[in-house]
Amino acid sequence: MREIRQTFWLAGQNFSGWKRNPRIVITFLLAFVLCLLLSEEVMTQAHRYETALQILEPFIWTYGDAASVMLSSLLLVVLFGDMPFVNQETPYRLIRTKRNVWLAGQVIYVTVVTVLYNLFLVVVLAAFAAPFAFGGNVWSKTAAMLGYGGAAKGVVPVSVKTMENTLPYECALQVFLLMLCYSLFIVSVMLCLNLVLGNAAGIIGAFAMNLYGFLMSPKIFQKLFHLTENQLYQANVLCGWLSPLNHATFPMHNFGYDYLPRVEISIGIFIMMIAVLIVVSGTKVRTYNFTFIQMDE
Repeated sequence: MREIRQTFWLAGQNFSGWKRNPRIVITFLLAFVLCLLLSEEVMTQAHRYETALQILEPFIWTYGDAASVMLSSLLLVVLFGDMPFVNQETPYRLIRTKRNVWLAGQVIYVTVVTVLYNLFLVVVLAAFAAPFAFGGNVWSKTAAMLGYGGAAKGVVPVSVKTMENTLPYECALQVFLLMLCYSLFIVSVMLCLNLVLGNAAGIIGAFAMNLYGFLMSPKIFQKLFHLTENQLYQANVLCGWLSPLNHATFPMHNFGYDYLPRVEISIGIFIMMIAVLIVVSGTKVRTYNFTFIQMDE
């Protein structure tokens, strides 16, 4: 029980530095700007056709696209690039607790902040749509025109498959969970690599993982290898299973009539990978060489 209290106390201590940390302000400001840019076309279409939006549709359509999920996760590099958050107070905390307890506090802090970050994206996009949105659990006329009518095809990632198999609130929850799992996975990669190879390794690893996910795209395969329709379907299934970024993209899932992963399977895969990375981090922190910079009084 004492170690549990210490874990949450250590997590809380990281929040105490938010007031004097410009990195927090910059990250959330950039996230706001990113939401504004990514949702611009959805809002434009609603204004153009003078139709309403379901309040969560901007979030669903914006982050139902792999590129948007990737850009959002890259902002976490700004937020968590200095993990495992070693500062002048760390030596005193390590004296009073175990290294694994200290690391558990960092993991809880990172998890809570990542949840808050993704909730911030949902709230900002809902606020953008609020003046001309409704709260009912049905798809809007704007979504119907974009999906079935082909308006802004290829610009706004509205998925007919999504609308036929889910309702907005259920869909938004699944999109949120997939994004959250992918964000936690990227953060876990950064933490593990920072502990194993050094601080720069985490940032490089986060960019490399996102680049790998971006390149594992059926569209890129089609352009490079001029695939037939059957080969393109096989490439789509292969990319859906092998790319963490595609696992985080809602339309790249099985809704009962193909061989793509189901949403719950993707979430389970993310949880297993995150657990493995945390275990590796916990093993490494036992021998991690902490370096502290002495400050003159």
